[in-house]
Amino acid sequence: MESQPSIKVGVILHSDQGTQYTSKAFTEFCESQNVTQSMSRAGYPYDNAPMERYFNTLKSECTNLYEFATEESLYQKVEEFAYVDYNHVRPYTFNGYRTPFEAGMQRN
Repeated sequence: MESQPSIKVGVILHSDQGTQYTSKAFTEFCESQNVTQSMSRAGYPYDNAPMERYFNTLKSECTNLYEFATEESLYQKVEEFAYVDYNHVRPYTFNGYRTPFEAGMQRN
């Protein structure tokens, strides 16, 4: 972890209440890195469902399809997927076959 640059802007890490996330060492590390922890409610695994679905889609439609020579190329591909493909190109049945961007525009 020492090789990673420190986080300058606050980040929220959402997880379940597993011991690896609630340990004193991990919570102190998060505090030292300006990371706010957010956890699912005990006994309610569906809190994490939207993010788990997103990461499943990210892996199956993006990162597992390519080999990345550098971290930078991985970051660029993930950013492109998140901000272009996922939000502006890919429609979802949940949104009435609209993209998340289109669905959000109609709510405003």
